[in-house]
Amino acid sequence: MNNYDMNTVVLVIGANGQLGSVLVKSLQDKFGMDNVVASDLRTKEGYQGIFEIIDATNFERIQEVVTTYKVTQIYHLAAILSAKGEEIPLQTWDINMKTMFNVFEVARLNNIEKVFYPSSIAVFGDGADKESTPNNAYLDPATVYGISKASGENWAQYYFLRYGLDVRSIRYPGVIGYQSLPGGGTTDYAVDIYHKAVLGETFDCFLKADSTLPMIFMEDVIRATIELMDAPKEAIKTRTSYNIAGVSFSPSEVTAEILKTYPDFKVNYTPDFRQHIADKWPKSIDDSSARAEWGWKPEYDLEAITKTMIKELKIYYSLIQA
Repeated sequence: MNNYDMNTVVLVIGANGQLGSVLVKSLQDKFGMDNVVASDLRTKEGYQGIFEIIDATNFERIQEVVTTYKVTQIYHLAAILSAKGEEIPLQTWDINMKTMFNVFEVARLNNIEKVFYPSSIAVFGDGADKESTPNNAYLDPATVYGISKASGENWAQYYFLRYGLDVRSIRYPGVIGYQSLPGGGTTDYAVDIYHKAVLGETFDCFLKADSTLPMIFMEDVIRATIELMDAPKEAIKTRTSYNIAGVSFSPSEVTAEILKTYPDFKVNYTPDFRQHIADKWPKSIDDSSARAEWGWKPEYDLEAITKTMIKELKIYYSLIQA
């Protein structure tokens, strides 16, 4: 149990998503199966562990689960992402903010020890430097998802300063993982491209070949999230959200890496509305605050990401095609 109090009980809201499905397994390994409550709008087929249906827009339902299981930590991962959010902007704002307020209020009223609230590089816009974007850069997001996350960062800090609620946050770059399918984000091309390569299919990329964006491998994301939540309270000096960086690359650079294994792999570039989103985002991230305050350091570069993605997806497709 890693020297944890047996009374630690973690609730993950949005557990079926790209990040949540992997994070839950790591939390189960850390705290034990009986101390992690996963939740989402619907049950995940074949899920092992405690699972509760929660619509996070329903305050009473979150409250019910928190009191039933005596929850001490909440990871709030439910949100409508960037690309999907631009199709339904007002609904995206309403859902992203209402679910956040519900979680923060339940946490405040029930004396929850820690809350994790993920942010995103989508909080950055034209006002931020594109190269080595600093943690305290001006935030002028160009998408409703980014607007909701920038607002959420300020509310997280407010709840800490006003109520002493220990909310911790990371601005995720594009997340690459083999564990789940792309989930509607602007950086999701960097997941889909590996699937197409392994399947021997041509990839239609919705970004331009030279669109460099900050990315991070799923294993680094999970480790960063848990390391931040494990850090002593006094070490956390940034109460909005922390920049973390993995590796920055463009579609042409990841294609070049894939071609080392699949020399016949073909990519067509057909930029769509997501190109306009990507153009507003940083090309690289300065994560010196996270490194200095709680010891963050990435482990995966583009070569290691590519080797692992291809290896794991070959196993995945061999199993489902068998």
